[in-house]
Amino acid sequence: MYGAPMHWATAEERRNLGQARRKQVGRQEHHTLHIKARTTTALALLDRSMRGRVGALIKMKYGLMADSPFGYFRGAVPVMAADLSVTPNTGIVTQLCGDAHVRNLGAYAAPDGRLVFDINDFDETIRGPFEWDLKRLAASLVLAGRGSGHKESAARDAVEKCVMCYAATMNAFAGMTLLEVAHAQVHRMNAVAPVHAALMKAERATPQHTLEQLTVAEGKERRFKVQKPTLTPVSATVTREVLASLASYRTQLEPQRQHLLSFYRPVDVAFKVVGTGSVGLRDYCIYLEGNGAKDPLFLQVKEEPASGYTAYLPDAHPAHQNGQRVAEGQRAMQVQTDPFLGWTQFGGRDYLVRQLNDHKGSIDLEDLAGGGLEAYAEVCGELLARGHARSGDPLVLAGYLGTGDGLAQSLAKFGVLYADQTEKDWAALKRSGKAGKA
Repeated sequence: MYGAPMHWATAEERRNLGQARRKQVGRQEHHTLHIKARTTTALALLDRSMRGRVGALIKMKYGLMADSPFGYFRGAVPVMAADLSVTPNTGIVTQLCGDAHVRNLGAYAAPDGRLVFDINDFDETIRGPFEWDLKRLAASLVLAGRGSGHKESAARDAVEKCVMCYAATMNAFAGMTLLEVAHAQVHRMNAVAPVHAALMKAERATPQHTLEQLTVAEGKERRFKVQKPTLTPVSATVTREVLASLASYRTQLEPQRQHLLSFYRPVDVAFKVVGTGSVGLRDYCIYLEGNGAKDPLFLQVKEEPASGYTAYLPDAHPAHQNGQRVAEGQRAMQVQTDPFLGWTQFGGRDYLVRQLNDHKGSIDLEDLAGGGLEAYAEVCGELLARGHARSGDPLVLAGYLGTGDGLAQSLAKFGVLYADQTEKDWAALKRSGKAGKA
């Protein structure tokens, strides 16, 4: 597989290498889907991915997945990873987001306080064939289109627009200097209604707002609320373990961040249920205070198992510590990254550490109604291209893509096929009786 850029090759040679990969998998051949090649059922793959999770929350995860085909898709990375592994791939490797879908892009605060919009979920990140991210994004656009009331033709058009923007952006990056690619920004964000909506949500999601939402005054101090089953207290033993794990985490931060963190005093720790794919994993929130209760900082210590793609990418050499894998994958793909991003380990499990809800906001499927789907699809294509260009070789990618027409049409077909299969798998989950509430 093609990995890091070959710095000894000329720009022309690298572009030619990308073009040569068309012989391995033609750009019009990406609609291929080999469901009959499944050696394990989708339900069995999901059950396998539940091993080691908090048993009391597994029914909740299945319940969230059973709510809709899109909800199922969000929690079924292990299934799609297996399905992608039996299809031909280009061998052109970048850092994969691993779970590229329309709700895994969102707004958050950059280190300088500005709100930015980018890919913001990297639990499944790993190095792999670039098109795997595009295929997952394509299927998500079709499912999101169906879920937000669009005609099938509009959903297909959205996928084509997404891929065409990905190709156009990659071709633009191929003509830039390496430093220009590293600092490239995607503009016109506020002009896209779903992105604007996410940015508005993020503007309201201040640390003070999180303080009011998640904590309550108890005497002279504030403590996390009890909101069963999504926010619950932990034992004194767990509290000590979580706080002790911050010692190794602190050493990974830049000196100025270590200095800043040293002024924050831990006040309380709670267990929080988050997302869909992450339900059942151990997720702890730490409430810290700086200059009193009006100066809160919330850290999330989130369990990270191996990526769902690990078994199918033996040459990817992911970091042994999965919190490290996620943090480094995020830094590779994002231009602006959470300044408190890091990792730790305790109790034999790997954890990512990051800020919780610091000006974060994501889209809802309702935001994609009308013309929102197509406009948002274009933004998705641009942002994914930037992430891949930063972590791969834009010249090789551009050489393979060309104008993008052939790949766009092929991935639109794939998106529909995989959305159809997702709906079948979702129906099987509903019939299984596995779904429920914790």
